[in-house]
Amino acid sequence: MSDDVSTPIPRGRRVEFASAWVVALVVPLLLLLPAFWNAYPLLQYDTGGYLARWYEGYLVPSRSTVFGLYLHFGEPSYFWIDLGVQALATLWILQLTLRLFGIRTPLRILVTCALLTLTTALPWLASMLLTDIFAGLAVLALFVLIVHGNEVSRLERGLLMLFTAFAAATHSATLGVLLGLCLAGLLARPLLGPRIPLAGLGRGFAALAASAVMLLAANFALSGQVAWTPGGVGVAFGRMLQDGIVARYLNDHCATLALKLCPYRDALPATADDFLWGKSMFNTLGRFQGMDDEMGFIALHALADYPLWQAEAALTATAQQLTHVATGEGTNGWIPHTYGIIERYLPGQVAAMRAARQQHWDIDFASINRVHVPVALGSMAMLIAILGHALWRRRLDDVSLLAATVCLALLGNAAICGVISGPHDRYGARMVWLASFVVLIAANRRFGDDQRPQSPSEEVIN
Repeated sequence: MSDDVSTPIPRGRRVEFASAWVVALVVPLLLLLPAFWNAYPLLQYDTGGYLARWYEGYLVPSRSTVFGLYLHFGEPSYFWIDLGVQALATLWILQLTLRLFGIRTPLRILVTCALLTLTTALPWLASMLLTDIFAGLAVLALFVLIVHGNEVSRLERGLLMLFTAFAAATHSATLGVLLGLCLAGLLARPLLGPRIPLAGLGRGFAALAASAVMLLAANFALSGQVAWTPGGVGVAFGRMLQDGIVARYLNDHCATLALKLCPYRDALPATADDFLWGKSMFNTLGRFQGMDDEMGFIALHALADYPLWQAEAALTATAQQLTHVATGEGTNGWIPHTYGIIERYLPGQVAAMRAARQQHWDIDFASINRVHVPVALGSMAMLIAILGHALWRRRLDDVSLLAATVCLALLGNAAICGVISGPHDRYGARMVWLASFVVLIAANRRFGDDQRPQSPSEEVIN
């Protein structure tokens, strides 16, 4: 008979282990509360275009085939598998970031995540069949990969690279923001030295290169074309039309150029959305297939003809986009294209989709945004204050470095989306929750007792 006696697990460890499981179960449920309440994943005006990629077999503007394949994978589960992936990915990246900032106790992680779900767009993004949830998460994943890559396991680094590549492949604007952050890190390295390791930057650039390969491969698999997702020129043209630049160009040049839009120059719609997605002359002239060349020609030559106007319009659009942060744009009961795609290709889901609260106009985003918008704008102000305090002290600690990264991400997102597509609340809401997350990290570090030790590599700003 053996005399060995198993060593009992200390009570404190048992409580911590149980608390960690509570976090792992509760946080995903909180993130998916809007979908559970809706009784079906939330849909958005653009969702149908992604769903159709598997079935239609050709490329359409601004609809990533990578994200289309991801949605197709979840179809048998009525897309609940997709929402589960989104909730678990959000939990993983949030807790990983918190852990690296010394916020490790399950209670603090739970409270931080609960505050995000109550005061930001995060649970609405996680509950929706749209690329937007991956935009903000990718910024955090890239930050960890570059700045803290040596502090996580090899498996975590590999998963972070894979996640970043996938997120960047789901939307060109997300890829643009991430590429901008990598370039900013490269430029800042002479100033910050070891705070931005070369190996980390290499991992970041490698992930973005993998995203390009992933997107090209998906496009080829579904359409037989080795091509980038189309549509950038048309979207930029729409923004110029909205600013009045296209009308001015047509008035100045229709006497000498035979352009398809010349007969319509006095009847152009007021907004890009009305032109591209409404019942406009764009449909009559063949939509993107019939108008891509002309829209590209006008957009390129209008840049050369009116540089100051273009610069002023770009700055205005960027500034406006920074303040467009309301939750729920395009997520109401009127999304006919998405309904039509589900009815055409997924008839078995029509009853569940039609029974959902969203399709009965039961979501009151006006009330929700009475909380979300002030929190978003206040968080951005506090983010600037955190960064300003670091500059005043001339020392960039890890929280300040994250704050600077999020500031650049918000600015880059506003510039790319505002200048190319025009300001929309959807583009702001998908990123601005990051500002609230940084503020919560700073509060935890200021008032918590589980702080991360000061890094010896934190640089004094000269």
